Amino acid sequence: MRRRDLLGLGTSLAAACAFRSTATSAQGKYPSNNIRLVVPYPPGGVVDVVARHWAEHIKRALGTVVVENQAGGGGIIGASAVVRANPDGYTLLFGETSCLIISPSLPARPPYDPVTSFSPVSMIATSSTSIVVHPGVPAKNLEEFIKYAKSNEEKISYGSAGTGTVTHLAGESFKQLIGAKGILHVPYRGAGPALVDVMAGVIPMTTPNITGQILDLHRSGKLRILAICAPGRLKAAPDIPAANETVPDLVVQLTAGVVAPAGTPEPIISQLAEVTAQIVKNPEFEQALESAGLQVRADASAAGAKAFLVQEREHLLPIIKAAGLQTP
Repeated sequence: MRRRDLLGLGTSLAAACAFRSTATSAQGKYPSNNIRLVVPYPPGGVVDVVARHWAEHIKRALGTVVVENQAGGGGIIGASAVVRANPDGYTLLFGETSCLIISPSLPARPPYDPVTSFSPVSMIATSSTSIVVHPGVPAKNLEEFIKYAKSNEEKISYGSAGTGTVTHLAGESFKQLIGAKGILHVPYRGAGPALVDVMAGVIPMTTPNITGQILDLHRSGKLRILAICAPGRLKAAPDIPAANETVPDLVVQLTAGVVAPAGTPEPIISQLAEVTAQIVKNPEFEQALESAGLQVRADASAAGAKAFLVQEREHLLPIIKAAGLQTP
């Protein structure tokens, strides 16, 4: 080989090595810019609360995380924006059950696939739905309310945060499991308006996600939580029964966590998951969520998140079908 060719080959090899070194170094420095965390719901809701707590804690390890609320379409608008983003780890979605599982199962499907469009990072916290009634309803517990509902099902209605939400599925699951399909569903634009109407006596029942505010309303006597649709009693409200103590299988929850656009490098996913695993073990983080009526998930791994999304879809699809909502 001529000397000129050897020199050219050496230069090319040196450039290639330099490129690999630079790429490895850049990847090792992640994040070198602010991370954009898209929350596909308005500020102040359950998902937004968890997202902001997570962002506050993760910035201590990785730097600034900018929370951006992109509400609309039941979470679809924000989720779609993340799907279109560059898969470099700098745009993440704080998604949850509705936009990741329920919406893709309804007729007006979003422009993304819940399995192939995202790389799960970690499912972080769970918010349970509940059976809430007006204080004037003649039932002090869930067993008494079931008897009352079955005798008056054509006269009873329940409010949800909207068609296709976990609160809607909680109401439909309740109807299916107790055999009172005549109970009428009244969809609202959010859980708040439904709660207001229950307290005013406009409707007798609603199925909201448990929050600190709802627990306060229950303790002040403005409404009555008969049961919480969780696998067991909440630490924040150990005096309130779990629904499955009376109705086996009445468990409907909203689980929120972080996903990235598909194609995000595995080392970045692993780094985010590892930091998140430390966050969920932080007593300060756990206490903040529990006081808001949420429960921190023990498994914060990427593999656990992927498995959960598959399992939860299998759990919810039969409820969606029985409710008369079209599925794939």
